[in-house]
Amino acid sequence: MIMDRLQTTQSRQKNYADKRRHSLEFVVSENVFLKVSLTKGIFKFRKKGKLSPRFIRTFEILKKVGAVAYKLALLPSLSAIHLIFHMSMLRKYLPDSSHVLEAQPIELRKDMSYEV
Repeated sequence: MIMDRLQTTQSRQKNYADKRRHSLEFVVSENVFLKVSLTKGIFKFRKKGKLSPRFIRTFEILKKVGAVAYKLALLPSLSAIHLIFHMSMLRKYLPDSSHVLEAQPIELRKDMSYEV
């Protein structure tokens, strides 16, 4: 009796999870965001606290390693971190022109000051 209820509950939870699960595939040379772990890896990125970013900048995928792991092109400043990440730590980057900011040229005077 107890085993039947457990199996029924497990089956219901599996159906619920499967409906919301989506397969995630990345392509080589695609850009992805890298997820930062709040508990252990956050100090490696020199940010901490509740309002710290969940994902750090975009990185290019160099190659697929196994079924669920990807090798990323990290910055030299992150050389202490392993290059291979599980797909759950990645989020697809959707390019958007509003993400790019254009810098306005600043005209400097001869005394190295400028007008705001």
